[in-house]
Amino acid sequence: MSRRQKFYLPFKRLIGIVGSLIGIVFCFVLLWWWVIPVNTIVTKGHPFFVQKRIGKKKKVFSLVKFRSMKYNANPNLAPSDMQENAQKDMETGFGKFLRVSSIDETLQLFNILGGNMAFIGPRPGAAVNEEELIVEREKYTPNAYNVKPGLSGLAQVKMKRNHNPAEKAKFDYEYVKNISLWLDMKLFFQTIFGVCKGNDGAR
Repeated sequence: MSRRQKFYLPFKRLIGIVGSLIGIVFCFVLLWWWVIPVNTIVTKGHPFFVQKRIGKKKKVFSLVKFRSMKYNANPNLAPSDMQENAQKDMETGFGKFLRVSSIDETLQLFNILGGNMAFIGPRPGAAVNEEELIVEREKYTPNAYNVKPGLSGLAQVKMKRNHNPAEKAKFDYEYVKNISLWLDMKLFFQTIFGVCKGNDGAR
């Protein structure tokens, strides 16, 4: 990592703190005040989904989302890993809306504020059942575990709904190698554009 990139990282953290605080207020005023009670009713009192994810230096942290699947869904099996019919059976109608709109991801603003994540970075892999992704990422230097994971990243923008671990690890490497303010800004706005198009990415 170059001297310029190392200098940028503290500034990136500052952006994360300020941006997440603004985002939390914005989401509460526009979204959370009605999403939380509706999802509480739909999921029978279990509106939130917490999953262990792997972050910087392979530190495990708790990532929080709005629950989009029924409460008895396997917490270690991502919807993207299910057969299409099985996913439809386990996904709630309101949950599908949350996923397509990416509203389910907005609670991760608290992860960003807490310092476990950034707005842009390699997407954090699950602590369970993602050994293949870990192996693929460790083939590269630098790799995804050298920086904080992100709410979105290069792999999510480029791969869309593709979840190939080898390809994801390659894009993660390209991001970490070229990390900069310009790249983060570019990926941030590409993510916003993708959300508006209804693309939930490789989550």
